[in-house]
Amino acid sequence: MTSRIGLGLAALGRPGYINLGHDEDLPPGREVDDLRRRTHDLLELAWQAGVRYFDAARSYGLAEVFLGEWLTPERRSQLTVGSKWGYTYVADWRHDADTHEVKDHSLATFERQWPETLQALGGQPDFYLVHSLTSDSPALDDAKLLDRLRELADSGVRVGLSTSGPQQAETLRKALALETPFTAVQSTWNVLEPSAGEALSEAHDAGWFVVVKEAVANGRLTAKAGETPFNTFAAQHGVPPDSLAIGAAAAQPWADVVLSGATTAEQLTSNLAPVVQGPLTEFVQKPYEYWSERSALPWI
Repeated sequence: MTSRIGLGLAALGRPGYINLGHDEDLPPGREVDDLRRRTHDLLELAWQAGVRYFDAARSYGLAEVFLGEWLTPERRSQLTVGSKWGYTYVADWRHDADTHEVKDHSLATFERQWPETLQALGGQPDFYLVHSLTSDSPALDDAKLLDRLRELADSGVRVGLSTSGPQQAETLRKALALETPFTAVQSTWNVLEPSAGEALSEAHDAGWFVVVKEAVANGRLTAKAGETPFNTFAAQHGVPPDSLAIGAAAAQPWADVVLSGATTAEQLTSNLAPVVQGPLTEFVQKPYEYWSERSALPWI
């Protein structure tokens, strides 16, 4: 199952993020070189373990740069790279910034960020997604943007979208109805918030490449969350909670890749040993409840 696990760099490419315990997981200084070394180490560990899908974004600080530095022609020929555009990192390498990223899904932002991605990665990604589309985004109604994305798709890059928020399924189905240019999606799915599952299955049946993000719910399905009902269940079965959470995502027949968001070697090793233990439906939250709790998580 390791081949179905990818490594996402959201928490590695910048000093601040919303994962529980993020400040404890990173090197004390959190300087650029500290995170560069940590990212390269985790990429190498994942590579040696058989991981072949790596995910970044323009807004993940220097994640694309770190990934591009680590890539070699031999590695690049054997792995898949996904990245995303539509958010701009504005925290200036401060973990305590008031604002960390700014969303703009306009054609102008795409035209600015696509060359930046090419430079950072040293070439084209295999997948390039509109980052965190929500139901209020204008991107799916922007004819000029969609035409430009079709041009990118025609050039050989798989164009897609990532989704966020309690209406993920609605957003995805709107994109599915367009037929082109989208053929890939990255969505939040976990045992707390599985509401996009049916729509993701529809996307998979339509030939889309489906990636699951936030399988451990930004740390809420890990030991860092403390004595939660889910963690108590995991302990009763002698399973690390993160392994159980990632196993639940990887067990979905429509999931092509499930992302690990690990920031330490220990986390990555545990993430790469997923365990399947029943449907776990007793832990499901209402979507608006889940997303309200997620939005309250602090950047640390």
